[in-house]
Amino acid sequence: MIPLVDLTAQYHSIKKEIDAAVLSTLESGHFILGPTVSKFEESIASYLGVKHAIGLASGTDALVIAMRALNIGAGDEVIIPAYTFFATAGTVMSVGAKPVFVDVDPQSYQIDVSRIKAVITPRTKAIIPVHLYGHPSEMDPILEIAREHNLKVIEDNAQAFGAEYKGKKTGSLGEIGCLSFFPTKNLGAFGDGGGVVTDDDALAERMRMLRTHGWKKKYYSEEVGYNSRLDAMQAAILQAKLPHIDAWNDRRRELSHRYTEKLISSGLVTPVEREWGRHVYHLYIVRSSKRVELQSFLKDRGIASEVYYPLPPHLAVPCRHFGYKEGDFPHAEKAANETFALPLYPELTESQQDEVVAGVMEMTG
Repeated sequence: MIPLVDLTAQYHSIKKEIDAAVLSTLESGHFILGPTVSKFEESIASYLGVKHAIGLASGTDALVIAMRALNIGAGDEVIIPAYTFFATAGTVMSVGAKPVFVDVDPQSYQIDVSRIKAVITPRTKAIIPVHLYGHPSEMDPILEIAREHNLKVIEDNAQAFGAEYKGKKTGSLGEIGCLSFFPTKNLGAFGDGGGVVTDDDALAERMRMLRTHGWKKKYYSEEVGYNSRLDAMQAAILQAKLPHIDAWNDRRRELSHRYTEKLISSGLVTPVEREWGRHVYHLYIVRSSKRVELQSFLKDRGIASEVYYPLPPHLAVPCRHFGYKEGDFPHAEKAANETFALPLYPELTESQQDEVVAGVMEMTG
């Protein structure tokens, strides 16, 4: 069986470092926030080239807290891509705002920047570009539109840790960058985890308050906040992993380019990488009109695959009252109907990859 991702393989590749990090945390007696979390936050800020990083309980919380810090709420609108994980839309709704969808580039699956201006209204407060699957969104036009219309930019960088746009790390370009450390992410914890990053001192202070019940001083709430703190065990594990992230991302790129080369005659639509971006291939996404048959064929041969995401958020039940309908965003809907992921992780061997390729070619050839 070739899994979509093998988390135990990564653990065993740096087992001594992980075990030492866990033991050190157990012996420290500091399990929530504390010096281990602070050290990791400093490391993340340094890696991304920003002033502040704040550890949180999840990437979903990161989006919520980012919007709360920017005072986005009832009556406001936030522009997001029509093809993304539902949390991007769900978090907008959870703060009382309305998600306004924009179709995506049919090749990169990033928000189509040429369509953004048309949906801006006096109620628009922010744009959330999603660096989906590890490919950067086209940030310069997004930032220019935001400046012209006095909008904030929140980067959903959950799937693109280490990716770059014109030499700068994604997550560092907008007012706030949101991170996820879910176990399967390029930099993944051994449980839930997330974070926000910013260069703005006031926003950083507000987000630190929001993650801990609205406190500046313990027990003295200044606003209604959350209990959303990255725990020390996860921070220690992530700190041990961080020095390896560039090598792991390089290996993902190497394997992805190898997939693309070997699948050139398969009939599958393979990923693109724009000249201005450095893709870190959180997932290796292909597209086929025969997705169901191909996935079934691969499954019978012990090869895992997965659909991300079968239903675009504008067609999900919670968004029905906004009046969106099938056909509104054809590129997003086509992607939802045809895309799927092939096995990809840094520890995947070339012989395993060749087996995946052989399975695909047997079906499509």
